[in-house]
Amino acid sequence: MLKNKFLMGSFLATLFFSSNISYANALELDEDTRTVPLDSKGNSVILTPEQVKRGKRLFNNACAICHVGGLTKTNPNVGLDTESLSLATPSRDNITNLVSYFKDPYSYDGIESISEVHPSVKSADIFPKMRSLTDEDLFAIAGHILLQPKVVNEKWGGGKIYY
Repeated sequence: MLKNKFLMGSFLATLFFSSNISYANALELDEDTRTVPLDSKGNSVILTPEQVKRGKRLFNNACAICHVGGLTKTNPNVGLDTESLSLATPSRDNITNLVSYFKDPYSYDGIESISEVHPSVKSADIFPKMRSLTDEDLFAIAGHILLQPKVVNEKWGGGKIYY
């Protein structure tokens, strides 16, 4: 009898606490949070809630296998955090440059093409997940990458201490 009361109490407590937890989704993000850099000239764009959701879904499908949590499994020294993106040559801290990178990636120092080892539109024959991505899809993925530091703060690209 006591065991049944304990189980019922545990169930009710779990139900109560889980119903009070709020999860941030694209609709709950305000315009300031959804504003990301568009180009290197200082222009910015406000992502729509649909772009935010689509970017997350596409990133998880095409990129997260190597970039879980914004870090890079193949090179943990270079992540998708804002600082790392801004220090690349050319900088990848805006949507225009990220989309360009997705189409034809270059090394972090900008010297050589890495399209044979990094998924890209240029190497879609090697990386089939890139075949069906449109410019709108690439825009949404870039938006997701630039939005994450605002949503999860230093965890995005934070490395082993978080993941």
